[in-house]
Amino acid sequence: MADCLAIDIGGTKMVAARVDSAGTVQAQSRCSTPKSDDAQVVFGSLAEIIAEVSADAPDGFAACGVGCGGPMTVGGASVSPLNIPGWREFPLLDRLVELTGLPTEIDNDAKALALGEGWIGAAAGHRNYLAMVVSTGVGAGLVVDGRLLDGVDGNAGHLGHVVVVPDGRACVCGSAGCLEAEASGSAIAAFSGRPAKEAGPDIRARTGTLVGRAVAQAVVLLDIDLALVAGSVALGFGDPFFAAAQAELDRMARISYAGGAVIRPAGLGADGPIIGAAAVGWRHLRAHNHDPAGADPAGVGP
Repeated sequence: MADCLAIDIGGTKMVAARVDSAGTVQAQSRCSTPKSDDAQVVFGSLAEIIAEVSADAPDGFAACGVGCGGPMTVGGASVSPLNIPGWREFPLLDRLVELTGLPTEIDNDAKALALGEGWIGAAAGHRNYLAMVVSTGVGAGLVVDGRLLDGVDGNAGHLGHVVVVPDGRACVCGSAGCLEAEASGSAIAAFSGRPAKEAGPDIRARTGTLVGRAVAQAVVLLDIDLALVAGSVALGFGDPFFAAAQAELDRMARISYAGGAVIRPAGLGADGPIIGAAAVGWRHLRAHNHDPAGADPAGVGP
């Protein structure tokens, strides 16, 4: 059986991979995301890694699933990732279909992670949870009653743009004090003057506290009890980050039904985003009555 062409597009790197219907990554290729204002330069780099991984796919691909930073219009018809300035209203869906000829589905990268975690990760068997990425940027996917929330244009879950510091740092979205403006890798580098991976204990704890504050709002609003956190910043900061996040969640979410909500590391590790992208592709096939045997991403959606 042909595998899924899975693509993860972030502000720091882009990854293309071959992922089978059990969620196993068979091969992958990656590159740094070009810091170019030329949309074609960015897409050209993506096309190169797609070609590399396609050369290692003897049976071709059944579908293409993509996780990409947002915001975007429905189905990724156009994407405007805040951390990729070269893409503003870029017609990613049409360009990928033209390039690959595959049935293609695009979703927000954090929503894709939520699908992957519910499929074979730490949320398997859970019907109410969120999965989020704290990396170059910050995003989340929300699953309620076993369904991934989409919203009007597919942008539901942008927890990175919940305000956690009133009158705080200016955010690329146009607001101020957003979680992404205070706790993302790019924000930490901007206000500390050094890469997030070199952050000291105070910054690591502060980052966790702010993430816990944002999660508390989602927990109270949506009545969910599990938050899974991935991304280079969160996983790189480790236990101090998660301890601070849990303490702030406990402090902020005090209404009775929110008691017991937990924040944990995502279960899929570094492969989470690309497995999530594959889950997007397999779900697309299932929605169009081409369900590959064994591919049931989380039972999440449609």
